[in-house]
Amino acid sequence: MLELGPVVFASPWMLTALATLPVLWWLLRVTPPAPLVRAFPPLRLILALRKQEETPARTPLWLILLRMLIAALVILALAHPLLNPGARLAGSGPLILVVDDGWAAAPRWAERETALGALIDRADRAGRPVRLLTTAPNRPGEPVAVSGLLRPAEARRIAKALKPKPWPSDRAAARAAANEIAVEGSAHAVWLSDGIADAAAEGLAQRLQQFGSLQVYLDGEPSRARLLRAPKAESEGLAVPVERVGTRGEAKLTLRFSADDGRLLGREDARFAAGENRTKVHFRLPGDMRNAAARVEIEGEASAGAVFLMDERWRRRPVGVISGSTSVEAQPLLAEDYYVVRALQPFSDVHRGTIADLLQRELAVIVLADVGKLSNHETEVLTQWMTKGGVVLRFAGPRLAQTADGLIPVRLRGGERAMGGALSWTRPARLLPFDDASPFAGLAVPDDVRIRQQVLAEPTVDLNDKTWARLSDGTPLVTAEKREHGWLILVHTTANTDWSNLPLSGLFIDMLRRVVDLSAGVAGDDAQATFPPLETMDGFGVLARPPATATAISGRGFSQAKPGPATPPGYYGRGEARRALNLAAGVPTLAPLGPLPGGVGTTGYESERGFDAMPWLLLAALLLALVDLVISYALRGLGTGRAPLRRGATAALVIAALAAFAAPGGPAGAQTADPGQEDVFAIKATSETRIAYVLTGNPAVDTVSRAGLIGLGSLLRQRTAVEPGEPMGVDVERDELAFFPVLYWPLSSAQRPLSDGATEKLNQYLRGGGTILFDTREQENVAFDPFGTGGAASARLRMVLQGLDVPALIPVPTDHVLTKSFYLLSDFPGRWTGGTVWVERRGGRHNDGVSTVIIGGNDWAGAWAINADGAPMLPVAPGGERQREMAYRFGINWMMYALTGNYKTDQVHVPAIIERLGQ
Repeated sequence: MLELGPVVFASPWMLTALATLPVLWWLLRVTPPAPLVRAFPPLRLILALRKQEETPARTPLWLILLRMLIAALVILALAHPLLNPGARLAGSGPLILVVDDGWAAAPRWAERETALGALIDRADRAGRPVRLLTTAPNRPGEPVAVSGLLRPAEARRIAKALKPKPWPSDRAAARAAANEIAVEGSAHAVWLSDGIADAAAEGLAQRLQQFGSLQVYLDGEPSRARLLRAPKAESEGLAVPVERVGTRGEAKLTLRFSADDGRLLGREDARFAAGENRTKVHFRLPGDMRNAAARVEIEGEASAGAVFLMDERWRRRPVGVISGSTSVEAQPLLAEDYYVVRALQPFSDVHRGTIADLLQRELAVIVLADVGKLSNHETEVLTQWMTKGGVVLRFAGPRLAQTADGLIPVRLRGGERAMGGALSWTRPARLLPFDDASPFAGLAVPDDVRIRQQVLAEPTVDLNDKTWARLSDGTPLVTAEKREHGWLILVHTTANTDWSNLPLSGLFIDMLRRVVDLSAGVAGDDAQATFPPLETMDGFGVLARPPATATAISGRGFSQAKPGPATPPGYYGRGEARRALNLAAGVPTLAPLGPLPGGVGTTGYESERGFDAMPWLLLAALLLALVDLVISYALRGLGTGRAPLRRGATAALVIAALAAFAAPGGPAGAQTADPGQEDVFAIKATSETRIAYVLTGNPAVDTVSRAGLIGLGSLLRQRTAVEPGEPMGVDVERDELAFFPVLYWPLSSAQRPLSDGATEKLNQYLRGGGTILFDTREQENVAFDPFGTGGAASARLRMVLQGLDVPALIPVPTDHVLTKSFYLLSDFPGRWTGGTVWVERRGGRHNDGVSTVIIGGNDWAGAWAINADGAPMLPVAPGGERQREMAYRFGINWMMYALTGNYKTDQVHVPAIIERLGQ
């Protein structure tokens, strides 16, 4: 390594080649141009004699200087000059790199990768080994560990594989790992920090400084990570708290609510005032839109902290409230249902009325506020509704105490019990902390809550099992009983302030929220269940299949679960019964990194943006070599008997060559497609409903795909209301896919692995509601398994699906909508028959339940394909034309299924709908 001020040569020995330039000068001067070639017709010797331009004996001086410059540029490029490559590493020992790779490092991870690579390059040029220490744990149960001494090449390979984790860093563990490092002499330590403070940050910095010197890389406060906290229910929507690191200056960012299928439900700006690190964003969402919300995220910030996943707990559940008194009898503040309605409104849609009226609605909970004895009919209909999954919540009062009916979870004693007063020796009772088995477990009990009166339960063997809340004297305050799929709950005091001050406390709201959540299947029996990982986030906030290290979370411990290697943030559960674990549960506070020990240097990540001059010097040498080539050709033409190139033409050629390479984007810019072509493609794709097929690069396969979709389109126009336009071939690497509702993808032997850009584009297409029919066109066996270890077709399919967000697949069930969307089918033949067709496992809410991926190997396009005369192009076997007709019917079913969704499944509800309309 050779340093000359701000320039460093990584291969300085190549500069010795500059000593050969004088030899090159001498060779270019003594070497004449190419020999002059002349035709010599003897019969016209005299007539051909004329004065000719003399060929110079030596190369022109300016051309020699040009070639000398080209040689010098090549030599300098091979010496690999670097401009502003960073300061020299201090000390003589290894380079110790400590990398914060928790969630907060994700927003500017590219800058960290650049700085990490530049630091390893500096160690490589200095011939010093490297130690790597990441502060976020990798695997469950494995402590944070520092690497051994690595060669720079090995360290560079490991560094490229690093990715941010979707959980916080553990600097205490990193400090313990740093204590195990033994260094001879002094080392240079570099800490690539995420800029967030914790209790162990200062101790880690002190330990690293003891190795010799310490340099800390930091983002500016405005560039550090932001965090979304749990949304809070409001009467008109949700309020989302947002936190930032530090309080300097004003800041603005944008939040967006979206549904499971990617639909945008709301978009609002969040503004931080100077001196504030926390703000709230208020979203006004109607009940239906709020119930469809699946995630809220910060636009333009890719991190697990910038995404908050929502589950059933954030949905507004419809609740019906029935009061035992009329509005004439009760004053507003004294009404039995006043405090219940006020407590439920922020997170539920509240409806009032009679039992008969309310049961005409779709309700999750029915609240009976001191309703006395119910009639037999009312008891019967409420019991039927409850056993199907509803929750009946009853509050006691004078009416229930005197005339209790059978719709109660425990037997009651007649009358009520008064505690406190002129004729009582007892005092108002307090609430005991909730048991772990209670749905109210974890709620804090205020010290000032007092119960003055209650209805008492008769002691029974199962009373303890049915008790969810107790008073300080051990008597039940809340009892409940499971009734098949629903719950019957009784609060042994009033819903107003007549018997207690519980309705005036925040605990009352939290208890009602837990009861409403119980109707959504996120509490109660789930406390005894386990929630396996369903989808988990990576450090950039992208949902994907859970890693092999992810474990299930118990229902009882879910509220205390923290994100980590064993439980990354994401969705846990099965199907619709799922819970969301978010990063905010494991991040207590956000604060900027505090003062560091004296002598520690700090710098920004942008300081490592050195400039590598090697490719630019080679490019300059190439351009000059092309200029030299054009000039040499011109000089040869001027000295021969062939038609000479005029000097103006020569100058034009030189200018054209320079312009071609000096255009924006360099030589590749000449190959850039005309921007207008994208508009033409978009207009053509959207002018009609078109079926698209993926171009494979094999002309024979692409021709059959196009002919097959033309044939299928012709039958769609004849037999259905669908009128597709001419099919279009698309390149998944280049073309926009969102214009097409379906893609037909034939796999061929020319199939190549997808690039990262194409994979991301296809994932966006699938998440946006697109459907892809993969056709391997080769039946390896009757029970074709797309994920098995079959032959070439299976291998090509696995290569394409690698990286795609493909859901769990199953063979098409006999009652699947694909079998009845237009025709009734039991098999799906193409040019071949007998192969298994795979679809997405049912139960998801995406894309109206339509499978985003269909996989088979029957070569459907080959069966659909027609020539210019409308005749079939290829034979089908073994069923002949009858099999071709069934292949067409499958194609029509596929298109109707993709375009109209699960409407055929919905037909089973028509009798019930008609019956209700008749009522």
